[in-house]
Amino acid sequence: MSSQLDTAADAAVLAPSMLGADEPRRYLLLMQNNAESRATGGIPGALAVLDFDQGQLSLKSQTSAGALGQFTPPLPISTEEQAIYSPRVGKFMQDVNLTPDFATTAPTAKAMWEKRTGEKVDGVVSLDPVALSYLLEATGPVEVRDPAVLQISGGLPTELSSRNVVKTLLSDAYAAIEDPDLQDLYFAGAAKEIFSALSDGKSDAKGLMEALARGVEERRILLWSSAEPEQSVLAKYRVAGLVSGPSVTPAQFGIYFNDGTGAKMDYWVKRSVRVVKDCTRDGYRAVTVRVTSANTAPSDAGESLPDYVTGVGAYGVPPGSAQTNVIAYGPAQSTIDTVVKDGAQVPFAAHKHNQRGVGASTVRLKPGESTTLDFNFGHIVQNTELNMVVTPTTQAVKDVVLPAALASCE
Repeated sequence: MSSQLDTAADAAVLAPSMLGADEPRRYLLLMQNNAESRATGGIPGALAVLDFDQGQLSLKSQTSAGALGQFTPPLPISTEEQAIYSPRVGKFMQDVNLTPDFATTAPTAKAMWEKRTGEKVDGVVSLDPVALSYLLEATGPVEVRDPAVLQISGGLPTELSSRNVVKTLLSDAYAAIEDPDLQDLYFAGAAKEIFSALSDGKSDAKGLMEALARGVEERRILLWSSAEPEQSVLAKYRVAGLVSGPSVTPAQFGIYFNDGTGAKMDYWVKRSVRVVKDCTRDGYRAVTVRVTSANTAPSDAGESLPDYVTGVGAYGVPPGSAQTNVIAYGPAQSTIDTVVKDGAQVPFAAHKHNQRGVGASTVRLKPGESTTLDFNFGHIVQNTELNMVVTPTTQAVKDVVLPAALASCE
């Protein structure tokens, strides 16, 4: 019980001040859209400010990431992350979470917000539509009532529930609303209704806590505080979304997905990750992680899906195809020796991030195609049970992170 009691004690210390018991707190909310993958979940297309005053929640300023424009010169990030993810992390709000390290994403997003809007915030919260579906299980369905949102909804559901919110926000909205700016307006309106339901205090308290815990467990809800004493406590837990530090287990592996299509095709891409080899070689541990990806879009996706979903080839990817940059992290001091695609060894980009071995490879899939990437990690000194961290997608976690299926070590 020691770990649970320690967690409860930390929460009891942090919660009052972070919820505005002493003075109002404001947090930048990043709504991650899993239809266009980023390492921590999805592109943060919609933004808002969460205001907490004496525990009372209200949703304030709302806008889109695109409205903030380009930052020139880019905001600084670490040299290692620039090498892996390019300076785009500090150049566009849409790309702040190309890195899986929320300790980079959050302060970068905070700086961008404050620079463009002049509004100060005390931290950053991130969540995705799947996490919203968990919250709706506790609040019950909500009605979209804003006349401006209803006017552009194009026949979309006026009642959002845990059953329909993911499909509505990540797929149906693109077919019903062609203008990206109006899509953002609908997304923002939906978020406003959900947070209003949370703030009215009528939701099931036990169910709400379970929904939040589930979202944190699946890394769909992330939190960063600009107050160093608070962040040092958060850093001990999964909610901090770190790639190094006290919340990272010694033998932690990470598989992260970044969209390379420049569109919303990731709604149709289904993925799985599993360990297929765990052996000892020359005194070191060697682990192979297999990543399987399949494009389940209809065969005529290039014509039948909305242009905003396919990208119409704007970034060199044929309409209907989906391109993904797959980034694999090993434990500290490990290396990635080889990457094998569908049985054949392929070139890959090798990097280091906070002493962890990192490898990146790109896959492109036509509708109906699938592929496997085997990342072969070596020089692993950690002998503890391995832990797998994967970018949250629209799929259930149990369908993505599969039980190990180990091949012979001979």
